[in-house]
Amino acid sequence: MHKLAALIIAWALATGAEAQQIAVSGQASALLNSKPESTLVSQVGLRYIPELAAQAPLGGGDSLALDLSLDGVLLETIHLHGPASLDASLAAYRAWLRFNTHRFETRVGLQKITFGSATLFRPLMWFDRVDPRDPLGITDGVTGVLSRYYFPNNTNIWAWGLYGNTSPTGWASTPTDHGTVEYGGRVQTPVPAGEVGFTYHHRKTTDAPEDRFGLDAKWNLEVGLWVEAALVHLHTAALPTAYQRFSTVGADYTVPVGNGLHLLTETSRFETPTAPFGGGHGAWFSGLSADYPFGVLDHLSAIVYANWEAHQWYRILMWRRAYDMWTLYALVFWNPEQPQGLASLALGPPQQTQAFAGRGVELLVAFNY
Repeated sequence: MHKLAALIIAWALATGAEAQQIAVSGQASALLNSKPESTLVSQVGLRYIPELAAQAPLGGGDSLALDLSLDGVLLETIHLHGPASLDASLAAYRAWLRFNTHRFETRVGLQKITFGSATLFRPLMWFDRVDPRDPLGITDGVTGVLSRYYFPNNTNIWAWGLYGNTSPTGWASTPTDHGTVEYGGRVQTPVPAGEVGFTYHHRKTTDAPEDRFGLDAKWNLEVGLWVEAALVHLHTAALPTAYQRFSTVGADYTVPVGNGLHLLTETSRFETPTAPFGGGHGAWFSGLSADYPFGVLDHLSAIVYANWEAHQWYRILMWRRAYDMWTLYALVFWNPEQPQGLASLALGPPQQTQAFAGRGVELLVAFNY
């Protein structure tokens, strides 16, 4: 919580404690998860994320913004054999201070950093853990400094430095070494009918120094098309291979039927080659999502994943009804109990994959104010 206090003090000193715009909002949610094959009720949970946002002009078109939010979770897991377990946590969710000009911004603190074109299989999911199967899109942030400059032709340059993020982020399986600084950057520029981006990141893991290189591009034609790829080099001779390679190609299209059926598909390859562009052990994955709005209130969507090497299928169907402040969700999932091989990386962090393991249903209600 000391990060929140430090940002509040910095805000007060910079603005004279006279913020021009202050907004209080939040989200409260409750879930009930049932996997009948194990227990009738598997999980019951409550979550509350209050948020305070403030903005103050500094003159000349410059401004200062503050965002503070907490994440409070109360989750009871019911086991088939043995007593139920209750987990409670309260932590900072976002805590950042941003200085903004016409073409430049710097954001300091606990924040969400995300980029790339892919949706289902994301090679550039380096700092967030947004799961397309999660209706609320909740993800932890990272602590650091992010600066961006925007050129007149919409080219933009990113630079960041991260510190104190010792838990694995994104689809990485190893944490950053304690007390070390991570750094990197990104260039994103327009191309005919789309844009292309180049990304780099360096960190020292608990095993060895690591370099990440990323490439992504997207084109908005009659059909949306995109590619995204990442190469990770771990500088060590202690492992059988020092490289990881992750690539995705995708497309989407809205079929002009009824209210519009949106279809999205991606195919991905995750492998561990012995050289940057050499062959290696890996697995192919494919995904298809479809969503259709039934009028103003109701929305139906489905996602299907396939792990071709392991012959595993992952399925989730979700219905959503949205009111002004309330949103109701009903999910049905039918997945393997345990992903095999590299699926735990390609499909996202293990804890997210396990949330929808096996067969079951989940009821979720969210209140946004």
